[in-house]
Amino acid sequence: MNLRRSLPLALTAANIFACVCLSAQNAAPVAPTAAELTLQECITRALAKNFDLEIQRYSPQIAKDAIDIARSDYLPVVTAATSTGASHNDPIIGSVPDPITGVFPVTPASNGSTRSTSIGVTQQLYTGTSLSLSSQLGRSHIDPALSALNPAYNADVTLSVRQQLLRGFGRDVNIAGVNRARLGFARANLDYKSQALTVIRATEGAYHDLVFNREQLEVKKFTLALAERFYEDAKNRKQFGVAIDLDVLTAEVGVANARRGVLLAQQSVGDSAQNLLALIGQFELDAPLGTVRFTEVELTFPVFASSYSLAKQNQPDYLSTQLAVEQAKLDLKVAKDNARPSLSVGGAVGMNGRRGNAGAAFSDTFDRDNNSWQVDLSLTYPWGLVGDKARYRQAQATLSQQQSRLRQLEQSIELQVRTAIRAIETDSESVKISGQARLLSDKQYEFQKALFDSGKSTSYLVLQAQNDLENARVAELQAKVNLRNAVSTLRQIEGSSLQRYGVTLP
Repeated sequence: MNLRRSLPLALTAANIFACVCLSAQNAAPVAPTAAELTLQECITRALAKNFDLEIQRYSPQIAKDAIDIARSDYLPVVTAATSTGASHNDPIIGSVPDPITGVFPVTPASNGSTRSTSIGVTQQLYTGTSLSLSSQLGRSHIDPALSALNPAYNADVTLSVRQQLLRGFGRDVNIAGVNRARLGFARANLDYKSQALTVIRATEGAYHDLVFNREQLEVKKFTLALAERFYEDAKNRKQFGVAIDLDVLTAEVGVANARRGVLLAQQSVGDSAQNLLALIGQFELDAPLGTVRFTEVELTFPVFASSYSLAKQNQPDYLSTQLAVEQAKLDLKVAKDNARPSLSVGGAVGMNGRRGNAGAAFSDTFDRDNNSWQVDLSLTYPWGLVGDKARYRQAQATLSQQQSRLRQLEQSIELQVRTAIRAIETDSESVKISGQARLLSDKQYEFQKALFDSGKSTSYLVLQAQNDLENARVAELQAKVNLRNAVSTLRQIEGSSLQRYGVTLP
């Protein structure tokens, strides 16, 4: 059969093929049963349910309690104690008789009991001063022959003071632990903010990835439909002798490759949906996801100076490292103080009374004649202070290390901002170029289809044009994803994602 006789049949097949292509190209996408899922909703769900953020949420509370732990050493400590006891002594017969009577002397048996109650309060001050006020009341009951007072009550009130003169002297050193804990609390909040920014960035990426894969699946399905029509057309042509077995085999392989493309696209859709669900929920991997779409992007290009300044003001890792430097300075101050001997002076003043009842004994303590006092000086010197000096050198090295890390991070932020801005500029142009390329592929496909309708082209060339159109559409989708990811990355570096989505962290 020559080409002229087979032309009507070929035109009929071409018309059917073109109608299927146009209907597949212009058909509206099938809407999922679930409602539309916006990126804002995903961010809200992620901040409420994301596991990483939930784990990080406990760190500020732990750090806050560390402040109370550090302060606890400088809070009053109240002590109270009571005790009771008894004693019994058997009679004792002397070993030497009385020279006059010849009778061995006998010490009679004795019984006694004691009770004691004490209460006191101790206060450690940030100046290195320790204050202690205590009072004790004791009651003793012994053989009347051994004591004029029976029972006897002993009462005393004692005030003691101890002041550090070298190590541990001064408010700055002693309050360093509390200030370090406060800086740790601020760092924990910054780490929580950093995790929130990371979760937002990951959620944005997963959301746009799902949009891309769903759109890509539709493109792959469209390509499969064209490949199947091409295969049917090749078989029809072979029956009329205008195609050979190789043409049919080529078309069949094209269908297989298109089906494989659909399967891979479906797998990508499933994986991206699972990734998004894992970010915005807990054990909700089977939950349906509604329609998703690309969010609008502001086309105004960022300015490096403003973005860099914003990043240094809001970037949690940078701010946390600044606080780490301050913590290292406090550690150095404490280590320097500990590299000195411990020298302290102490003193105590006491008043006491002894009477036959408790009230009289306490009243007697206010008698000026019933008093006591004590002054002491204490020195502790570890030989050579080897360990303390080594810890001081470690603190110096740690401070220098943190300062170097801060400078490195500052340079890293500058690099990240420059890279992100270049990526936004490049991806913006890529979106325009890929859009133009897709329009060109559209026109080339329509041109080949028109030639096919008039019998001046082959279905293979139409399918080739459709493959080019598929690649152009996927490239345009990828360019859109890259642009949005670049914008999200810059917002994470700037720390501005929270403000964009109206998020207020606790």
